[in-house]
Amino acid sequence: MRNLLLHIAYNGSRYHGYQVQQNAVSVAGTFQPVLEKILAEKVQLKGCSRTDTGVHANDFAVSFKTNCRIPCEGLVRALNNDLPPDMAALRCEEVDEEFHARYSCTGKRYIYKIRNSEIRSPFEQDQVWVYYKYPIDAEALNAAAQGFIGTYDYQAFCSPGGSVEDTVRTIYEFTVRRDGEMVEFSVTGSGFLYNMVRIMVGTLLAAGMGKIPCTPEAIRAIVLSKNRARAGGRVPPCGLYLDKVYYE
Repeated sequence: MRNLLLHIAYNGSRYHGYQVQQNAVSVAGTFQPVLEKILAEKVQLKGCSRTDTGVHANDFAVSFKTNCRIPCEGLVRALNNDLPPDMAALRCEEVDEEFHARYSCTGKRYIYKIRNSEIRSPFEQDQVWVYYKYPIDAEALNAAAQGFIGTYDYQAFCSPGGSVEDTVRTIYEFTVRRDGEMVEFSVTGSGFLYNMVRIMVGTLLAAGMGKIPCTPEAIRAIVLSKNRARAGGRVPPCGLYLDKVYYE
């Protein structure tokens, strides 16, 4: 039996997250039947993460065990013939028997996109936060974002409803960059809590509006407080992308 690691990308606009749901369209609920039809067998699909409703993925990893002998390149081609237009298979490889897309993951990178303009973009609806009018000083937010970096308990950046008990994570890098009207937040870490990236971005935006000091020390103080009430709001899901999944 082979253990395969498959990377996919998807536009999350019409999906209610990754996990299979009884009464809603999900990524796994759409992808798995197509995969099983090609393999001609049932598989236990293991996802690297649980993206929320409306969140996108440039690189989402799944692993599964199969008796099917279709070469990896052929499987990718077959999937891309049958998957819906808002989903694509990127690449596939054989991995060790013990490999698990979630538990073998060593880190993830998320990006969040905001169009900082007084004019709404009619072409990027559901792809970015298309209508954020308050001026964003990307350099100032980039400096403040360095307060997130390190290994800490990030309870202050977790929405109620998360199932994990250990809220300690390591953030390796956080950057904020502007390209014209587009502002992109990029954060890389060992893992992320429920809504963590969206709350981090919301906190930086609050700092940019003067609601909290726009300094790395102020951000670090919120992290150390472990108090959700001190952090900013949660930005909409439409601008969030799982951008990269890391494995050793």
